[in-house]
Amino acid sequence: MPTAAATADGPAGDRVSRVKAGSLSATIRYTEYGIPHITASDYTRLGFGSGWAQAADQVCVLADGFVTLRAERSRHFGAAAKPENALSGGRTNLSSDLYFQGLRDTRTAGRLLARPAPQGPSRQVKDLLRGWARGYNAWLAQNETDDPACRGRSWVRPVDVNDLALLSHAMTATAGQVMATEGIVAATPPATGAARAASDAAVDPDRAVRGARELFDHARRSMGSNAVAFHGDTTANGRGLLLGNPHYPWQGGRRFWQSHQTIPGELNVAGGSLLGSPVVNIGYNRHVAWSHTVSTGTPMNLHELTLDPKDPTVYLVDGERERMRKRTVTVEVKDGAPVTRTQWWTRYGPVVNGLGRELPLPWTADRAYAVGDPNASHMRFFDTGLALGKARSTGGMLKGLNRTQGLPWVNTVAADSRGGTLYTQSQVLPRITDALAERCSTALGRAVYPAAGLAVLDGSRASCAPGTDKDAVQPGTFGPGKMPTLKDAPYAANSNDSAWLANADRPIRGYERVFGDLDTSRSLRTRGGIEDLAAMTRRGGLTVEDAQRLQFANRTPAGDMAAADTARACAALPGGSATATDGAVVDVSAACGVLERWDRTTDADSRGALLFQRFWNRLTGALPEERLWRTPFSAADPVRTPHTLATDEPAVARALADTVQELRSVNTALDAPWGEHHFVERGGSRIPVHGGPHELGVWNMMIGVWDPAVGGYTEMVHGTSHIQAVTWDGSRCPVARTLLTYGQSSNPLSPHSSDQTRLMAEKKWVTPRFCEKDILASPELRVVTVRERA
Repeated sequence: MPTAAATADGPAGDRVSRVKAGSLSATIRYTEYGIPHITASDYTRLGFGSGWAQAADQVCVLADGFVTLRAERSRHFGAAAKPENALSGGRTNLSSDLYFQGLRDTRTAGRLLARPAPQGPSRQVKDLLRGWARGYNAWLAQNETDDPACRGRSWVRPVDVNDLALLSHAMTATAGQVMATEGIVAATPPATGAARAASDAAVDPDRAVRGARELFDHARRSMGSNAVAFHGDTTANGRGLLLGNPHYPWQGGRRFWQSHQTIPGELNVAGGSLLGSPVVNIGYNRHVAWSHTVSTGTPMNLHELTLDPKDPTVYLVDGERERMRKRTVTVEVKDGAPVTRTQWWTRYGPVVNGLGRELPLPWTADRAYAVGDPNASHMRFFDTGLALGKARSTGGMLKGLNRTQGLPWVNTVAADSRGGTLYTQSQVLPRITDALAERCSTALGRAVYPAAGLAVLDGSRASCAPGTDKDAVQPGTFGPGKMPTLKDAPYAANSNDSAWLANADRPIRGYERVFGDLDTSRSLRTRGGIEDLAAMTRRGGLTVEDAQRLQFANRTPAGDMAAADTARACAALPGGSATATDGAVVDVSAACGVLERWDRTTDADSRGALLFQRFWNRLTGALPEERLWRTPFSAADPVRTPHTLATDEPAVARALADTVQELRSVNTALDAPWGEHHFVERGGSRIPVHGGPHELGVWNMMIGVWDPAVGGYTEMVHGTSHIQAVTWDGSRCPVARTLLTYGQSSNPLSPHSSDQTRLMAEKKWVTPRFCEKDILASPELRVVTVRERA
């Protein structure tokens, strides 16, 4: 392992306190399940302890991420391999490297880091980052990992604050500019002559609408979540109650990691951090608890450029010629010559030739498209996390959000010890008002913006750039006054639909389309959640145990709505048979009873869940919502509509036949227990995983990889991650229950790589230790003083 010297103090102009090399230390006290309680005297030392502790648990995942940020994936792993997508939007290592090398060449992250607050990060965050880098490096210098993923690898190297600034960029721009990586690095001016003329094809609006919807729906589902806050009027103790249930990847750099951070008299917060984050991102303290859900806000926009007929790298703004800025980027490649490519930038942002595969945007002789993303131009994300961790009420949390304005693509749901609740979509969005979109949308924008919230504005008019609200910290963005917000509702919740029904009895209206839609069909997860939350609120007397039961109830709204109708349609099939897609006539009669007897849950021992899930997956892939249900959606009854399965659709019988055929082909019983075919393997043994996919509407969302050879989901890639149920009892100690479903460490040799996964399989939770007396009483207490070597 390389020896780490003290890291650089940061970019020029970074006016923060300096702590000399070799002088940093922190105390880390470990309690059950490897949860560290990090105590330090200041922010630099707190960052040092956090960097050390994260490295101890996650050094290979962190080091792999830093390879991405250094633009060295092609050099170490080959250009054609696919990068882990936690930080990169590239489909190959080469495209990922070209993107990040462009940022490094222009010192983008360093400039953002050096920017003074409030537009840039605070002194406290800069100290945390500096300390974190030195803690990570000190762990590398003093330890050897036994994790086979990176043991002895040359790419495990020390980091500096600029690496962490790039990490912040990758986190905040992941739903915007980073998602456009392929389009940025592949954008090339059109050829000349006949070939160039042939390339001038307009973007099809209908295809663009489908592509934009698919693009953003996929992005939101790949980082989904649920959260609910209950008001003190509904709880047993008159205090607030929070259940946070973020749905995040189980592998890679988007994992959460638990800790408790303390600076006596200054900060005392516990919860989950994204890997590489020096602050708690989702958590609680003595006064508040909060969680985040991925929002429906569209954090990017496009400008359609009108090009000079003589030169496609020149565009016109108010009739004046403006030349694109050319960036030549070179990347080292393993076993090959360096690769050089050119990127093109405009006043609006980089030119792109598409947003993923879903939305091609050809650069033609007369037009090109530039992507704008305000989250690629700030570094306030960690300041917002710090502000939330220091808050003393939901009102204080809202003030912190309004002051820092650093959340890129999430909602916030919170409760406090006074009984208050909060839902707010306080996030950094381009200031695209409906009026601006009406005035400035191109033909493509007039189709895409109403349908998907993606604005395509006329780049030939300077007046069509996003404006700035008076209360906005950052130019080109909305201020706090425009954020959809709901205070002190009996419940406030979100499951990745728009702000509209954060509370179905107190709908939020009046926000711009870029924040999300209104009066449209909600997901089954939202609808099922609202039904459950409304019933709990009416019942009242709620406790942490009620939140825990809600989390693992595993009720399946799709089953409640459609299983009985499917069973009846099955029983009515002539001869008990249906025709499969391949033309085979399949006896499905045994499936009728299985569906009828199914308990409508995705508990591990549920019989019928596997059959229904595979059937439902096929059916919803074959039928759009308007054909799936007999009673259509009504904005006047959004929780109960649409409903009643359209069993007369031929796709119903066909999907049932295909499913029965599939399960029998791998000798899987139609009533096989869900947990026998929905599991993970850890340490050579199978751990059943309850919960189910988004399409079924299960609150406890889990998405697995289907292995047709065994007829099961053999690994969880995404879903319930860092769960917390929190209230207060009048003492100085929060009443909290937590669970990190995949454990603290990704190292398979660590005792904490799956200990909490086994807890989850039994629907058990961790009682975290927050107060001093509880930490000292831990039977597994282990105290470590970590120091930097000079």
